[in-house]
Amino acid sequence: MGLGLTQQILLTGLSIFILRIIDMTMDTLRVLFVVRGRKLIVWCLGILQSAIFIVAISNVLKGENHWFTILGYAAGFATGNIIGMFIEERLAIGFQRITIITRTDGAEIAAAIRNEGYGVTEMSGKGKDGDVTLININAKRKQVRDVEMIALKIDPHAFITIDDFNPVNHSGYWRK
Repeated sequence: MGLGLTQQILLTGLSIFILRIIDMTMDTLRVLFVVRGRKLIVWCLGILQSAIFIVAISNVLKGENHWFTILGYAAGFATGNIIGMFIEERLAIGFQRITIITRTDGAEIAAAIRNEGYGVTEMSGKGKDGDVTLININAKRKQVRDVEMIALKIDPHAFITIDDFNPVNHSGYWRK
């Protein structure tokens, strides 16, 4: 094998790569769960992630420092972050506040969103170019795209922002 790659170095580098993917996927998810206040999940992920990290880093540091094992470590780190973000997006745990600002179709957008079962708060306001309607919806993260599509179907130029939040309690109106 060229470039000084023995079968042992290849296997070590690949195992480090896989361990780092698992480690960093868990780390990314753990940080995102910290933000959402999920203590038990954070604790479990922290234990597993720490143990996997120790195994991965000890494999990098033992024996000779070979470029392939270092590359496996670095590539696993980067790949694990991306996979963790992908999984978190699919889980879509938590809530988001959607704010829609429109100059022309506020009542129609609010009615359409209410018609789909969401709680909506409408407010009148003044923008740079005149009167606007601000529409606020609190929804589960899994439902945000549906709300966006309703609004943009009515007003393709609506300005939409999304913010994460943690409800103090779950009273009020929440679509199931």
